[in-house]
Amino acid sequence: MNLIFLAALTVLMLPAWRHPLMDVGEFWGLRSRQLFVLTILNAIAQQTWVWLWWRAQLYSDFPFRVFGRYAFEVYATPFFVMLALRPLLAFALAASNRGTVSILPAFSIGVPVVLALPVLYLGYSIHRYFGFARAAGADHFYESYRTGPMVKRGIFRYSSNPMYTFGFLVLWIPAIYYASFSAIVSAFFCHLYIWVHYFGTERPDMRRIHSA
Repeated sequence: MNLIFLAALTVLMLPAWRHPLMDVGEFWGLRSRQLFVLTILNAIAQQTWVWLWWRAQLYSDFPFRVFGRYAFEVYATPFFVMLALRPLLAFALAASNRGTVSILPAFSIGVPVVLALPVLYLGYSIHRYFGFARAAGADHFYESYRTGPMVKRGIFRYSSNPMYTFGFLVLWIPAIYYASFSAIVSAFFCHLYIWVHYFGTERPDMRRIHSA
């Protein structure tokens, strides 16, 4: 399912990829088109990494058999590195490709401010009530996380899946602030693609975990 939807999203991105606005600008010595490719490849790499480790642990206990008590750390370190790269690459791409779409100044400032509010509240809620280890998928590795109660405090009170619903708004913030064509396309791809991960990987895994 993941590969099918990734192929469909790739085809959907082709008209934007061919658009001449993709070539406008550079940052860090890289052209906007190159930065766009990096944002997409980082998203694919992270979600593929998660899929491989989650399924390996859930269905065969392979990570623990190979890495022992360090299995989660071996998985989580690259996970958080790639996660941190998402907004960094998004800002670099938007800055390189700035001013390639027409957005009123009031919107280019006001909309990012509005989007930042749930993103910040999400970060606080994960830190305060949920935990970053659990957010990275610790329930695939440790029984204690599987049997813990559902979190219904903070932003989790209002949404059953705020990390995908609100967390990925962070990618839209630089895209709109810099009025960047390529960053908007990248944010659109990444926000859709994380839901592919949810329906293709996370939801089936949760059903298996909680039915065990």
